[in-house]
Amino acid sequence: MTPLHDGLLQGLITVLAFTSFVGICYYAYSPCRRKAFEAAANSPLADEGKGEPS
Repeated sequence: MTPLHDGLLQGLITVLAFTSFVGICYYAYSPCRRKAFEAAANSPLADEGKGEPS
């Protein structure tokens, strides 16, 4: 490949990686996912004490 094609390919890969990163961040911090992530974060605390012999 010529240097022009190499630069174009690297640029496209950079744009694709950045777009993927922004999409993952949006998914992780979007308000509609907050309840699900809070429930998942608190689930180990909710199970505390269950299954232990008295």
